Amino acid sequence: MQQRKNYVEIEEDNGTVLRYFHHTNGGGLVEATATVSPSAYIERSAYVDCGARVEADARVGTGAWIDRDAVVQAGAVIGTAAHVGPRSVVGRVAMIGPRVKVGARAHVCSGVRIEADTSVAAGALVRDRAGTRLRAA
Repeated sequence: MQQRKNYVEIEEDNGTVLRYFHHTNGGGLVEATATVSPSAYIERSAYVDCGARVEADARVGTGAWIDRDAVVQAGAVIGTAAHVGPRSVVGRVAMIGPRVKVGARAHVCSGVRIEADTSVAAGALVRDRAGTRLRAA
């Protein structure tokens, strides 16, 4: 009987092979060089790319993608099919809605809520002390 692997390998366009392991809380795929807190929840069809960091009590929803070197801080929620771009930061307890696209190097500050189907431009700084929601245009 053949033993089943506990990881998935994906080859990039340049030939580099990335190895993803299933996170213990939710079963989502986490690349070997990413750091994900044991208390974070990574939905089974979500994945966290190399160098990314997902902190304590954060939640990453169905089909969501945390790109290279991105940071999802403690208690943040990433909605279904959302994409957090490379080197982006999602602040503590921020909420990223379904199908939101956060551009590369963008920073969504703590407590900010971004509504469904919204795009955050690359390099943008989204902050609001009152917790006002950013909506799709």
